[in-house]
Amino acid sequence: MTKNEAKHRIEKLKEVIAEHRYRYHVLDKATISDAALDSLKHELYKLEQEYPDLITPDSPTQRVGGKPLPKFEKVVHARPMLSMEDVFTKEEFEAWLDRLEKVGGKRVVDLFCMPKLDGLAVSLVYKDGVLVTAATRGDGKVGEDVTQNVKTIESVPLKLRPLTTPSPSLKRRGVPERVEVRGEVYFPVEQFERMNKQLEREGKPTFANPRNTAAGSVRQLASSITATRGLAFVAWNLDADFGQKTMVEEWKILEQLGFRPVPESNELLSIDKIMSHWLWLQQKREKLGYWIDGMVVRVNDNQLFEKLGVVGKTPRGLVAWKFPAEEATTKVKEIQWTVGRTGALTPVAVVEPTWIGGTTVQHASLHNIDEIERLDVREGDTVILYKAGDIIPKIKETIVKLRPTGTHKTKPPTTCPVCGSTVERRAGEVAIYCTNPKCFVQDREAILHAARAFEIDGLGPQTIASLLENGIITTPADLFLLKPGDVLG
Repeated sequence: MTKNEAKHRIEKLKEVIAEHRYRYHVLDKATISDAALDSLKHELYKLEQEYPDLITPDSPTQRVGGKPLPKFEKVVHARPMLSMEDVFTKEEFEAWLDRLEKVGGKRVVDLFCMPKLDGLAVSLVYKDGVLVTAATRGDGKVGEDVTQNVKTIESVPLKLRPLTTPSPSLKRRGVPERVEVRGEVYFPVEQFERMNKQLEREGKPTFANPRNTAAGSVRQLASSITATRGLAFVAWNLDADFGQKTMVEEWKILEQLGFRPVPESNELLSIDKIMSHWLWLQQKREKLGYWIDGMVVRVNDNQLFEKLGVVGKTPRGLVAWKFPAEEATTKVKEIQWTVGRTGALTPVAVVEPTWIGGTTVQHASLHNIDEIERLDVREGDTVILYKAGDIIPKIKETIVKLRPTGTHKTKPPTTCPVCGSTVERRAGEVAIYCTNPKCFVQDREAILHAARAFEIDGLGPQTIASLLENGIITTPADLFLLKPGDVLG
């Protein structure tokens, strides 16, 4: 085979492989077997090895990068990646609609609804149709360059498909010079469970939280590790001018470009229909094949969305209607007291490991002694645990009828559990304070020194402070009892 023949064959192979990737990941219509597709990829790989100067960035063989990166470079977002306002009730949702009417001058009835996936937000930038940068959200203005890792995700197109069938309102059939697509990297339920089962067979620790594991997988310095995780990507925003006037049009464009937009998304025209869709998603969430924690509601009209603007760090025309906190019962093994940066003592309930909202919970905040007395929670009690906003574990109620005999009321400590100094309750405050102003700093610094002495990477002052405040560690020896979920969570 001559070089020109090889070049032609390589282009045809890339075209065919990309087409099958699109059919499988976007249309859910596999047209050839995995074995046949692997055979085509292998042929492409062999040709590129023979003619390495014919390798291009959009080749399927370039999904897995080479040498591990020494660190992640910073990426400044062309447009900030903003957060969303959360609402938890129908009343809060209606209040959001009222604010839209006040700012926009009319009642908004045309809304676009989509599941809120529990994953990692990323930005993909394409130049002349080819993926050049993938970045994490970071602080919204500056993220991390994770291009090498994101390329390993099969549902991320390395090259955009040409837009051939636009709607009458769209300006172009081709692809603009610069296209930015934002979306979510996530763990499919089946893949996450398969990975954990394999880890169990190998006698290795399993992962508890798919969201944190997805984030950690994307931030691996070696893309070969990311490639083994089976991550997926769905798109939820298109930043390029195709003349699209609505989110409905945007969804169609994303699909034509080669992306899978967030599934189960709909344009809805009344509060009742939105409420019904929210309830339907909540009931179906366990069967979707991916984790969700609510529903995103956005103004469908793009011009109106831009007109509504931004308040703080959240767009006015967008809201996340979260599902009610998930609940489960568990037993309180111990009530510990931790010391925070201000010297305030915070009670933490150590509970039997309980799965809630996609993560294993072993600690629950009790806030202060007043909360303990209100709940009348004691060591040995059975309690109802819930996660507020699917994030912070809390105790909702003590099931007194299941209380074992011989329990005792929980009393506040008389001395600091860290340094042994006396404690005090200041006038007008519910918190109890350690009277030693250096207590927390000394404790944190001792553990930080131990972490450095043992050459434990990734445990800086903030991480150790968080572990201390949450009662996960109290002494340097506890460092050796840490689990991946303790640090990742």
